[in-house]
Amino acid sequence: MRRIALKAYAKINWALDVLGKRSDGYHDVEMVMQSIDLCDIVVLMEKDNRISIRCDVDGIPVDEANTAYRAAALIKEKFGIEKGVEIELQKNIPVAAGMAGGSADAAAVLVGLNRMWELNLQEKDLMALAGIIGSDVPFCVVGGTALARGRGEEITALSPAKGMWLVLVTPEQRISTAEVYGRLDLSQVSVRPDIAGMMDSLQHRDFKGIARNMVNVLEGVTIELCPQINTVKQDIMRQGAVGCCMSGSGPTVYGLFGDEHAARKAYAALNQKYSQCFVAQTMGLGVQVVEEVF
Repeated sequence: MRRIALKAYAKINWALDVLGKRSDGYHDVEMVMQSIDLCDIVVLMEKDNRISIRCDVDGIPVDEANTAYRAAALIKEKFGIEKGVEIELQKNIPVAAGMAGGSADAAAVLVGLNRMWELNLQEKDLMALAGIIGSDVPFCVVGGTALARGRGEEITALSPAKGMWLVLVTPEQRISTAEVYGRLDLSQVSVRPDIAGMMDSLQHRDFKGIARNMVNVLEGVTIELCPQINTVKQDIMRQGAVGCCMSGSGPTVYGLFGDEHAARKAYAALNQKYSQCFVAQTMGLGVQVVEEVF
């Protein structure tokens, strides 16, 4: 039986700006994105001719509503693959939390099936397929540190900002990305991120500069839906974070810490209060193969 297991890494947004609405209904964005070592495990097993999904978290769709399913269906259709695959999702990334968990799983399916079915697709080919599935999926294929433009699928790699320590807190409330963007009124946005400044600060590991440029224009909208975000931000800063910001459309908030000791100390305190609390490190890839049986 052909089998491949992969780690699908979560992301945060160092900075997120929305430039305007597009004719296709999406928004033009400019974001600095970052992979972190919090990950789902995606296991692919070749089976008959169908696609099936098993997941260890309730409430996750196991049909074409799941991005991992759509990734497999796209590969099968585009390359005329008659074989099927069972996809097992071991979820560690919170759902509907602004960390691209579903997109990361889809990216892992693309990377895994490319290897399992020996399609020999290059990274640019995988990213083109990824863009069909969802806006965050192309970044999740390559990972690391990147500038994302367009609706998020135009990726420019940046100098890797690896080895920085974060503490993340995800409120229990799930947030719909579509609802957040639907409520966004760009005329009410008063503070925008300095994207160039963030890229420069990351390159020079200027923690004060990074903190200063941590701006997410969606934050105000999501706080209206989930006011707890304000409390989370205050709690993270009280634990000594250099800076903190909401990731994506939220509600996850991450804090940047100066070193591992400071991050683990903050995590120990915050974990007493919040059920979904994580300590993580920034890293330089989006998907990692951990086991292959062919």
